[in-house]
Amino acid sequence: MTNLAIVDDHAIVLQGLELMLGNVPGVTLTGLYQNGAQLLAALRQGEPINTILMDIHMPELNGVELCKMVKKEFPDVAVVGLSMVSEMSLVRLMIRNGASGYLHKNAGKDEVLIALDRVKRGRKYFSEEINDMLIEGTSRGEKTRNRSPFPRLSRREKEVLTLIVDEYTTQEIADKLFISFGTVETHRRNILAKLGARNTAGLVRVALEYRLLED
Repeated sequence: MTNLAIVDDHAIVLQGLELMLGNVPGVTLTGLYQNGAQLLAALRQGEPINTILMDIHMPELNGVELCKMVKKEFPDVAVVGLSMVSEMSLVRLMIRNGASGYLHKNAGKDEVLIALDRVKRGRKYFSEEINDMLIEGTSRGEKTRNRSPFPRLSRREKEVLTLIVDEYTTQEIADKLFISFGTVETHRRNILAKLGARNTAGLVRVALEYRLLED
């Protein structure tokens, strides 16, 4: 039996997956959660969850970091990432953090059920496109050990990150770059998601460790 939890910050996605999977034999929906904190609270309270469909791009606690936390505390729980993009650096981060699979949000019901069945049996499942990209990377002998595992930051994101590392406040960054406070916060959330960090200290650590601000 798959005791499934779904976590996504978009209610429409949760509702769609609930309609898709709510009456499937062998699958019990144990909970729908709009953020990682809700999911972790449910797990810690003993909800009988053994599989999670997890959005990658969520505010505050993104899927990459949430996956790492779930697998550390609940190693027997299978995590399958959900995303609208096929960003290989994110796929690799999810795999490194213990994910059992990765699906596009446009996956059909049949593919989702195949993925759930596969991970229930302790195996991995990645969408066909992701599999092809993984195989291509392997066949090219792609070496990632000394390469940044993160998605490329845009020019503006790099500017914002540089100022964060230099200890500028959000308002000071907005003033310096002639953009709004809200725009800075949006860039900050996007950078957090791309780098798999939870807070400003994490951003600084990752930026320095991987030399993300060097030309």
